Amino acid sequence: MAVYTDVSVEELTAFLKDYDIGELLSYKGIAEGVENSNFLLHTSKGAFILTLYEKRVAAADLPFFLSLMAHLAAHGVSCPQPAKNRRGEVYSPLAGRPAAIIDFLEGMWPRRPNAVHCAGVGEVLAKLHLAGHDFPLVRKNPLSVTGWRPLFEQAAQRANEVQHGLYELLSAELDHLERSWPEGLPQGVIHADLFPDNVLFLGDKVSGVIDFPFACNDFLAYDVAICLNAWCFEADHAFNVTKARALLSGYSRCRPLSTAEQDALPLLARGAALRFLLTRLVDWLNVPPGALVRPKDPVEYVRKLRFHQAVSSVRDYGLAQSGYAA
Repeated sequence: MAVYTDVSVEELTAFLKDYDIGELLSYKGIAEGVENSNFLLHTSKGAFILTLYEKRVAAADLPFFLSLMAHLAAHGVSCPQPAKNRRGEVYSPLAGRPAAIIDFLEGMWPRRPNAVHCAGVGEVLAKLHLAGHDFPLVRKNPLSVTGWRPLFEQAAQRANEVQHGLYELLSAELDHLERSWPEGLPQGVIHADLFPDNVLFLGDKVSGVIDFPFACNDFLAYDVAICLNAWCFEADHAFNVTKARALLSGYSRCRPLSTAEQDALPLLARGAALRFLLTRLVDWLNVPPGALVRPKDPVEYVRKLRFHQAVSSVRDYGLAQSGYAA
């Protein structure tokens, strides 16, 4: 979450007149994250999140995200629900951006995830994948392997300003992944951004999954690979095999990975690391003036990518294949 587009109290008050969520009492921007403009609203009827969708989210994709949240909730996955305005719409323009209001979920995201958190994330991710199997809408993943070269080209000329040799690393890795990316793995709806700040906990229990603007259709195991990157490295960037084992075990209790998915997981993890390295690099080099945003360090994902490059099999993530194969 972040704030790129400011909203005046007059604009917001006028916008909320179209919703039955009470009178505005207060609002503030949320500085975490890097993608959309987000505000915490307090009204006479409770707390809500207002999101203005920015650069990587097209208005045409909003029905997919917002309908998906309703679908998942109906299938037992706790996630926020969009509020409808008086015309029955779940989004409408505000400050020149498509905007939506969603429920505020109770819970805290873990600043220092432990193995119990990772097990819970694995389980809820598998439940999300299973719940999405009959979701009728389809959205291609714009940030899968075919979308990485355009990102690379945006940042290529300045990559070595961030770290010496980064251009060469990215170029070689992109070539390798484009040649080797797997085919034929099980596909479905994925969250595609299930980082710790997008999973809420009450105690050790998951209370909700939030922030769906990257949700799409892709390999289910790619979503698992994203979570390995997001949840299983320490602050010093060392890989924590105990957390990885907990995450994969939690996932496999609900949806065991096939042999083909297990074999592909190291390559998928490399791809996930490259995807976030590239988007972070582009954001790092292109922060809009005056934006309330904290760009995330792309170099963190250089270290993660190098780890995955050295992985020889899924066993390096903490589990023997026979331990959880379908």
